[in-house]
Amino acid sequence: MPFGVLALQGDFREHLQTLQRLGVGAIAVRTPEEVGAVEGLIIPGGESTTIGKLMVRYGLLEPVRRLVADGKPLFGTCAGAILMAKTIGSGASDQPALNVMDIAVERNAYGRQVDSFEADIKVKGIPGGPLRAVFIRAPIITAVADSVEVLAEHDGRIVAARQRNMVALSFHPELTDDLRLHECFVNMR
Repeated sequence: MPFGVLALQGDFREHLQTLQRLGVGAIAVRTPEEVGAVEGLIIPGGESTTIGKLMVRYGLLEPVRRLVADGKPLFGTCAGAILMAKTIGSGASDQPALNVMDIAVERNAYGRQVDSFEADIKVKGIPGGPLRAVFIRAPIITAVADSVEVLAEHDGRIVAARQRNMVALSFHPELTDDLRLHECFVNMR
């Protein structure tokens, strides 16, 4: 089975290219049937409200929730992490979301587009030293349940976490040449 990248909006092409560089079969996912045909799913960065509304329009929320319940890996970067969270701050409580991961997030926590930046961070369980993280209008994880493992912080703020078969990142690993986080996702199965 191939891995899938939710391809409704955002930087899904970069994730597909990264998986292809790893030599992994990857498909763009736009339908419930395609969700059912993948080994795991990446929800890319982009505009979380737009992606959530498109997921509702195309009937994708429940199929992705089933994917998680079936134990298949789910990997969310930036907007993807927001959509995975059970609590979304900044008055976004009516935003369509998956509500599958026991985390709270704050959207745009680092500021606006002009406040985007890169930083070297150490991610727990990723060998080979720090990796370059690209933060673009990035969220932060403001709270985690006991069942959630914090994988990385930047300036004392949580930017990566894992719960069972789900990983949420505040940053964009697909915008670098470092394949380690995608490799970790592929090996979660």
